[in-house]
Amino acid sequence: MIKRTSLKFINNLLSENNNWKILDIGCGIEANKYATTLCDIVDYTNHHKDRNFIKLDKDKKELPFKDNEFDFVFASHVLEHIKNVKLFISELERVAKKGYLELPTKLEDNFCFENRTDHAWQVDYDDISSKILLSERFEFFHPIFSVNTAQKFRDTFRSSMVFELYWENNIDYEIIKNENLRKFSLLSLLRKFFSKKIRTIIN
Repeated sequence: MIKRTSLKFINNLLSENNNWKILDIGCGIEANKYATTLCDIVDYTNHHKDRNFIKLDKDKKELPFKDNEFDFVFASHVLEHIKNVKLFISELERVAKKGYLELPTKLEDNFCFENRTDHAWQVDYDDISSKILLSERFEFFHPIFSVNTAQKFRDTFRSSMVFELYWENNIDYEIIKNENLRKFSLLSLLRKFFSKKIRTIIN
């Protein structure tokens, strides 16, 4: 089961269950404050000196944790980077029975320069069948922001920029093929924008 949620709801849930063992995978510098174990392929030990941090071996595909070792697994902006997404999802389901996934929408994915090389997948969510839809990354328009700038937009336009998903027991997903996709010309859009602005000024 997987469904839409909000990060606020998830943090409230975690705060109310302070006996839970919580894993934050791909934690980065700004790890979830309720996580009891943090892990990443980058060594962030110095940023998390007072917490249990485990550096992941990027060549080892399985997570270094026992079955059902955690009550909850938190994975924010991780899945879209993973080429072997089937194994990664099965590993999340193996180490915990519920968790939170935060994933970029296609809009946010296309905003950022870094995503051109960092992301393997683009994400959508099917509300009818309640499952994640994954497709190989396609550049709809030339990126215009850095990740840091896009994160500022996320504060205001969060529902347009990210999917916030809660799952229990299993993560329903489907890999779909890209068909009939068309790249937008930002130059053409800018020309139309300025053309309209000029007409407005003249009139």
